[in-house]
Amino acid sequence: MADAARDLVEEYRLYLQRFDTDLGPCDFGEHRKHKGRLIKKLRYDEFEAKFQELVEVDRAYAQILERGDTINDVLVKILRERCDELIMERKV
Repeated sequence: MADAARDLVEEYRLYLQRFDTDLGPCDFGEHRKHKGRLIKKLRYDEFEAKFQELVEVDRAYAQILERGDTINDVLVKILRERCDELIMERKV
């Protein structure tokens, strides 16, 4: 359990680094333009919720692909939005 918390802290540190590098430094709660969308710089608690959702959606997406099921457009939309918000690259 401690490793998961440590990993999440490291993911947040990487997120902050990506945000500042790709979108420019700003205060928490401020917005910057990224891929045609306004992206808010997240505090840790906001990041934690969005990152956990991304992990769950990504897991569901991988299972769908593995089974060869039809992909729900809503799932793909959420996956893209979370990747954009977390300044992560995802080929979907």
